[in-house]
Amino acid sequence: MPYAAKEYGKLIGMEGFSETLLKNHFTLYQGYVANTNKVSDILTAMLAEGKTAVPEYAELKRRFGWEWNGMRLHELYFGNLGGKGALDPASKLAKAVAAEFGSASMWEADFRATGAMRGIGWVVLYQDRESGRLFNQWINEHDAANLAGAAPVFVMDVFEHAFMIDYGLKRADYIGAFFKNVDWKAAEARLA
Repeated sequence: MPYAAKEYGKLIGMEGFSETLLKNHFTLYQGYVANTNKVSDILTAMLAEGKTAVPEYAELKRRFGWEWNGMRLHELYFGNLGGKGALDPASKLAKAVAAEFGSASMWEADFRATGAMRGIGWVVLYQDRESGRLFNQWINEHDAANLAGAAPVFVMDVFEHAFMIDYGLKRADYIGAFFKNVDWKAAEARLA
């Protein structure tokens, strides 16, 4: 059964995010969904035809992780946008990051600093399902640096397509706008 792109049009009108930027970003995400489906279909056909020992099969297996994670990371990113206001200090999420980082403001400072690093990628607050510990992790490429056994709680896209139209090279300004539009309840719902 093919994956269907989710609708994020409700995000249009967020402070600090132009309609052009968001519509371009939605189109990019829809491409990941389409490519996830295409690669999955081709791999299924190749398996049925017994063509699993060819280099093309191996490359498509590797490519599937790129497309899949591109799809899912965008869904998590868009899913934790659309809110207003700061993280509620009494919330479960604020208490969890404060326990791990010393305070919610220290967690946010680390998250922002990670996002401001040079390079393209993602910043993800992960929760290790085994220990419950929280980590801010830089992901350079969709299919690399994801923490095994950890679940994404809060996601920020820091590829250029997420901010260049509106902010040029001013990534810190984009990060500031991002934090003004967080749906903290959506992020908190991902916390185990």
